[in-house]
Amino acid sequence: MRQLVFSGSPLEPRIGFSRAVRVGSILAVAGTAPIAPGGGVASPGDVYGQTKRCLEIILQAIADAGLGPQSAVRTRVMLTDIARWEEAARAHGEIFSKIRPACTFVQVSGFINQGWLVELEADCVDER
Repeated sequence: MRQLVFSGSPLEPRIGFSRAVRVGSILAVAGTAPIAPGGGVASPGDVYGQTKRCLEIILQAIADAGLGPQSAVRTRVMLTDIARWEEAARAHGEIFSKIRPACTFVQVSGFINQGWLVELEADCVDER
């Protein structure tokens, strides 16, 4: 059975993707940008604030799929400036310091919106 999870982002239908897809015990959460609740960019210029917003969206998608943060087994943090990794790491650690999923930080040349400084992805497994 395939469960699609949507966040309401206007990009989901335009691009043709789901915020997350669950098949059986596996949940994959798509690259998640710092989109503010009413649209636009959350926390402009602030890697920590943008990372927190990405994580809020990801945690909601995980919850909507019936799982919790402890189900995360892998996260990916993509930054436009790798020198600012510690700002993103602080926000990531606030959620995952005890869960400790496998995690990768990479630098990318840019995102769809130039105001986005970070995007995150997550993979989860339901161990119940």
